[in-house]
Amino acid sequence: MASDCQGESSWPELLGAQARVAVVTIETQNPYVDTQVVLEGTPVTKDFSCTRVRVWIDQNRVVTRVPVIG
Repeated sequence: MASDCQGESSWPELLGAQARVAVVTIETQNPYVDTQVVLEGTPVTKDFSCTRVRVWIDQNRVVTRVPVIG
């Protein structure tokens, strides 16, 4: 489904980055999305959205999953 969305859809280079760096990078590279920083273990909805990228982080605010549109 991400292939139906506008702009870049995945940021594997941000795995292990600090959350603030990830948010700025994603929103700069794809102005069609909004980021949501989410702590690992937090429940979220399973719906798909072309305008959302969840940035999963640990307690040190380090990205723990590859950010993707969804």
